[in-house]
Amino acid sequence: MLERVADLGEQHAKALVGGGEKYVERHRKRGKLLARERIELLLDRDSAFLELSTLAAWGSDFPVGGNVVTGIGVVEGTECMIVANDPTSRGGASNPSTLKKSGRAAQIAAENNLPTINLVESGGADLPTQKEIFIPGGAGFRNLTRASAARRPTVSLVFGNSTAGGAYIPGMSDYTVMVKGGAKVFLAGPPLVKMATGEDSDDESLGGAEMHARQSGLADYLAADEQDAIRIGRSIIRRLNWRKQGLVPVPDYADPVLDAEDLLGLVPSDPKEPFDPREVIGRIVDGSDFDEFKPLYGSSLVTGWANLHGHPIGILANAQGVLFSEEAQKAAQFIQLANQIDTPLLFLHNTTGYMVGKEYEQRGIIKHGAQMINAVSNSTVPHLSVVIGSSYGAGNYGMSGRAYDPRFMFSWVNAKSAVMGAAQLAGVISIVSRASAEKKGVPFDEDADAQMRELVEKQIEAESTSYVISGMLYDDGVIDPRDTRTVLGICLSAINTTATRGAEGFGVFRL
Repeated sequence: MLERVADLGEQHAKALVGGGEKYVERHRKRGKLLARERIELLLDRDSAFLELSTLAAWGSDFPVGGNVVTGIGVVEGTECMIVANDPTSRGGASNPSTLKKSGRAAQIAAENNLPTINLVESGGADLPTQKEIFIPGGAGFRNLTRASAARRPTVSLVFGNSTAGGAYIPGMSDYTVMVKGGAKVFLAGPPLVKMATGEDSDDESLGGAEMHARQSGLADYLAADEQDAIRIGRSIIRRLNWRKQGLVPVPDYADPVLDAEDLLGLVPSDPKEPFDPREVIGRIVDGSDFDEFKPLYGSSLVTGWANLHGHPIGILANAQGVLFSEEAQKAAQFIQLANQIDTPLLFLHNTTGYMVGKEYEQRGIIKHGAQMINAVSNSTVPHLSVVIGSSYGAGNYGMSGRAYDPRFMFSWVNAKSAVMGAAQLAGVISIVSRASAEKKGVPFDEDADAQMRELVEKQIEAESTSYVISGMLYDDGVIDPRDTRTVLGICLSAINTTATRGAEGFGVFRL
């Protein structure tokens, strides 16, 4: 596991370098701060910043990170969603991954009632990918206006270019700050204006910060420099009179008795080998204190109650990989109980899915699995999901995978997610092909079958890794197992910005 964690650091480094040394140096020579430096100055001193979707675009043709930095941080005591363009990476231009990452940040801000601060410096759309970004790109502007309508503040600090469609980001924000001599906000630059109207113009007269502060009124504040813009941004947040609506966490909570360092040694090298999730739970919850619910029934799924950083939670954790009818029914009951008492749920994934076979079909595995998925689907308390091992098939759905909109979802570096395991998927294709050959009365090519199975297994193994899943924005980040408690604590605090209210009814359960 240590090797995997070290590799994770190397993968994160690809996002941290932005566009590379050449473009970072060029940016600095212009007297500008880097995206993460701007964030650091914006945040309260010594406060944490939970960066999200760091590996966006991993494995694609686009830069790792998606040309934008997103995450949750504390500004003047208020938890905020922060979205910062990275101008060193292709000018901060928006490509398909940028839109997905920014869209996910907007979703998190909306669900958890977080004010949003945009640190703007972008060249606009990545024109070679315009057919992929033009239509979905409009959602970003819609999200800003909806946030304002929901009385959730939006702030834009404009450090550089914000052109074309990007001009609407400061235009649709509640508060807009522009840096004198740096900010350039216009729908069309001088060349396009010349071509369209024949008019001669320059950047400052078209969209300079002073013009917008003195003439157009787009800028609410004119900052002397980048540091001044950040100071003004902090002042805006301080004056919001923003209050949390959720429960106050238990004060003076205890750290886990068990050592988080042990998490690196708990996961077997063979992903098929199960491990006891209680050992994980004991290293992430307050005082290692876990009250297990229904411990003698459906033992392949561990359920129970705990506190994490003072926040009450219910936990569902896979113990033996496979979910049987008993586990599904146990989960459905537990999820309903959590909704009765307005308690968030944490799902720890390590499942190969629901059990198959004649005996289990006859005993009702479909309807029992449906009960669990029904409960997950209609639950309205916040869900947090962490894939600590495998998460395959419908088991991923039953454990509140990405399709079920958990408030936050993370993967350990060893995690795997797919419709099924690589060997199983290749085997199914082989069985179907063999049956087809027999039906047609033609010889079955064993050599070709062996080659196919090898290729398919390699493909599925490669596609199911945590990096690929995170690169596609199917989680909110790949994390070091030792950071699990800290990450979840930040998430639970953000969740408590809004009130938690459990479901008052569920759909029809087949009995």
